[in-house]
Amino acid sequence: MPAVSKGDGMRGLAVFISDIRNCKSKEAEIKRINKELANIRSKFKGDKALDGYSKKKYVCKLLFIFLLGHDIDFGHMEAVNLLSSNKYTEKQIGYLFISVLVNSNSELIRLINNAIKNDLSSRNPTFMCLALHCIANVGSREMAEAFASEIPRILVAGDTMDSVKQSAALCLLRLYKTSPDLVLMGEWTSRVVHLLNDQHMGVVTAAISLITCLSQKNPDEFKTCVSLAVSRLSRIVSSASTDLQDYTYYFVPAPWLSCKLLRLLQCYPPPEDGAVKGRLVECLETILNKAQEPPKSKKVQHSNAKNAILFEAISLIIHYDSEPNLLVRACNQLGQFLQHRETNLRYLALESMCTLASSEFSHEAVKTHIETVINALKTERDVSVRQRAADLLYAMCDRSNAKQIVAEMLSYLETADYSIREEMVLKVAILAEKYAVDYSWYVDTILNLIRIAGDYVSEEVWYRVIQIVINRDDVQGYAAKTVFEALQAPACHENMVKVGGYILGEFGNLIAGDPRSSPLVQFNLLHSKFHLCSVPTRALLLSAYIKFINLFPETKATIQEVLRCDSQIRNSDVELQQRAVEYLKLSSIASTDVLATVLEEMPPFPERESSILAKLKKKKGPGAVSVTELEDSKREGGELNGGGDRGQDTATMAASNASTPSPSADLLGIRSTAPLGAAPASAGSLLVDVFSEAGPTAPSAAVNDDGFLRDLEQPTETSDSLLVEGSGDLDSAPPSEDPAPPLSEADDLLNKFVCKNNGVLFENQLLQIGIKSEYRQNLGRMYLFYGNKTSVQFASFTTTVSCPGELQSQLNVQTKPVEPLVEGGAQIQQVLNIECLTDFSDAPLLNIKFRYGGALQNLTLKLPVTINKFFQPTEMTSHDFFQRWKQLSQPQQEAQKIFKANNSMDTEVLKAKLLGLGTALLDNVDPNPENYVCAGVIQTKSQQVGCLLRLEPNAQAQMYRLTLRCSKDSVSRRLCELLAEQF
Repeated sequence: MPAVSKGDGMRGLAVFISDIRNCKSKEAEIKRINKELANIRSKFKGDKALDGYSKKKYVCKLLFIFLLGHDIDFGHMEAVNLLSSNKYTEKQIGYLFISVLVNSNSELIRLINNAIKNDLSSRNPTFMCLALHCIANVGSREMAEAFASEIPRILVAGDTMDSVKQSAALCLLRLYKTSPDLVLMGEWTSRVVHLLNDQHMGVVTAAISLITCLSQKNPDEFKTCVSLAVSRLSRIVSSASTDLQDYTYYFVPAPWLSCKLLRLLQCYPPPEDGAVKGRLVECLETILNKAQEPPKSKKVQHSNAKNAILFEAISLIIHYDSEPNLLVRACNQLGQFLQHRETNLRYLALESMCTLASSEFSHEAVKTHIETVINALKTERDVSVRQRAADLLYAMCDRSNAKQIVAEMLSYLETADYSIREEMVLKVAILAEKYAVDYSWYVDTILNLIRIAGDYVSEEVWYRVIQIVINRDDVQGYAAKTVFEALQAPACHENMVKVGGYILGEFGNLIAGDPRSSPLVQFNLLHSKFHLCSVPTRALLLSAYIKFINLFPETKATIQEVLRCDSQIRNSDVELQQRAVEYLKLSSIASTDVLATVLEEMPPFPERESSILAKLKKKKGPGAVSVTELEDSKREGGELNGGGDRGQDTATMAASNASTPSPSADLLGIRSTAPLGAAPASAGSLLVDVFSEAGPTAPSAAVNDDGFLRDLEQPTETSDSLLVEGSGDLDSAPPSEDPAPPLSEADDLLNKFVCKNNGVLFENQLLQIGIKSEYRQNLGRMYLFYGNKTSVQFASFTTTVSCPGELQSQLNVQTKPVEPLVEGGAQIQQVLNIECLTDFSDAPLLNIKFRYGGALQNLTLKLPVTINKFFQPTEMTSHDFFQRWKQLSQPQQEAQKIFKANNSMDTEVLKAKLLGLGTALLDNVDPNPENYVCAGVIQTKSQQVGCLLRLEPNAQAQMYRLTLRCSKDSVSRRLCELLAEQF
């Protein structure tokens, strides 16, 4: 850029700034500013035309006053006039003023755009750069609409100067981030990618920032950049510092460009071309080799640049996860940083090794550094580094080192920083459960955990230990003995009392033979803690007392006396008073047999994912867990020992076991109720979200005998509409625009979920929609997860569920509202309750509207609610099946289709899909063992529809014959249509 000449110095501006600095008080400053504003206003309104220098000076003064925090409501037109000047300094001040003070709604925006267009077409590189900088600084949607098609042409034009190309690339990047829907590369794509081969390193550096952003949104369009990026990286890595002298930073050639190239390659899988992949591996090996070389400078800038490239290379190696040699070398290199004197390097090394620990190739190499990591956990002064050390210990843990790691983490907990204690507790609990071979060790560990960090042991932890003890007969006696000993401590945490009350109430009889733990001793020990506990814990202890009367009849009189005292039956808390009265009456009038039946031992919990794992993921912050990760954790949860979550109404322990909660009441492992004693969130609901920071989110609905929701909430809309708005926030309501028609691929997305209930329903560059659902009889519950994949906030986010046409009378769908704002990288959840009134063939529509970068996004999907979701499997013998088959022999009751196989005819896959359909897969029923037969009943509110299915595969011809017979012809046809797309 041209230098400012001496004649351009603005003496009047310098005097004004000096006067402001010399003001002794705020009042004096305001007085001087007001005087200057009056002077400038008179000059602008005067009859005498101002020359360019004067305009520039006064506009500069206005800009300075604005930067001091004062409002400026005039001078904008004079700044716009400066844009037409041919003098650089005047034009520069005009653009500066506009960039800072003019908003996108200004009436002057058209004049500004015309001035910018003139400068862009002037071919004067200095003026073009000023115009591009102004567009990028303002970055408004109006600017994008005016120039989004012009800037790519400037960027790829052969006669454009290098400095202008740099500005154009960065300007286009800014517009793409603010208005991605307006920046369409189209024909320019290949030419923009080939900027990676530009001779000017500055152009390449600017272009790669743009290409990386574009590749993250449209990877397929820009996949040709991989080979060019590898080629450019190879030239940089293999060059000496003198080859790229202008771009060498403290003996490191082009460090910023190298980092950006490595980051771009992380947007893609490993190259398929063997030559390109070999060249890339060679580059990565060279970077790792250079990290081992002695430093060429002792200055921190040299090591920072060198390490920046190294960490990006390691990130790429971890991303590929396909080169065992590189992974192990990366692990060894990071291991050297674990003891580096620089705190930031230790932090980054620990963070990267956490990811390496999950790779099968490098897990063993990571484990070799266990002692160093343990030492870091104990001795690091920075709490963030200690937290990363704890994360790494958690990641490297397996059966071979679980006891050592758990012991070290427990030891550290006693002195751990308060900000990380809760997360540490969850990790210890998960590791102890996941790798417990000896369950007595698991019980000892959890009780020790409660003793050391009781205040940080969330309810999920002690729920889980109770579930596992109930499911494991071999540990029940040991657990009762251990918790009895733990309760004898003078100071005992309340969570320990909860565990003790529950376990002794269930299994106290297993240690009652010892005089030191006789029934009366157990009762007195528990009751000695009663007055120190909160109301929910007292409620749990009262339930344990009534259990004692069943287990130990000799304690009946003592316990009845406790229940009869005024502090219980006249307690100010209604829950405690009700329990005391009911338990006293129950123990007085019920016979021994009735009491034994009502208070029998709790049955085992159903196997499912550990809720502690879900709690840990939630601790990581909003949006940290995608649906895919939840599914991964579900698979991981299968390896966990013991039982899973199960809701239990608090009074049920004393009342009866007749109402068994539904195993499906905990869908994601993120919902659970207290196994005993905790006050329920609503009168009858077994679906209580104990992790919700905003309180329970499950609807307060009636519960039937099998623990599922019996009645849905009444519609909040008018009786002739089932539209339910996802948000009622009027201030952030979206524009009243009609819902978009369903996406062209909506049917394909729906078909993916016919035989499964969980997965990713929809995903584009902005939004990911995950789904998890459960069904029982004619009722269903669906959880929708909306994930913001961008770094920009979604505003006015609303969802609407509608049932088109006849579906309104066939299906009842109720929604819970969603938050109107979705932060960048965050994820929100919405709950839908579904009731099947009668059979149906259409699917409900989900319309989603939100604003992204000012642009309204409007999309409509079909919710995967199909008639087969309401199947109840029916087991039948061969005789019963074919007898029923013959009864359903009317032509309209049968639907048959012969079709070609779309997928491999794998036996296990076929069985999994048929089971996922919801029917019972009947073995040894069909005379031909190659055929598959299924039976089930579709439950609707108005009727039940019996269905029989027969699938006959012909492996030689790669064909299927599918036959369905149902008691209702419309169901036969619909199921046949759905299933033909699955095989």
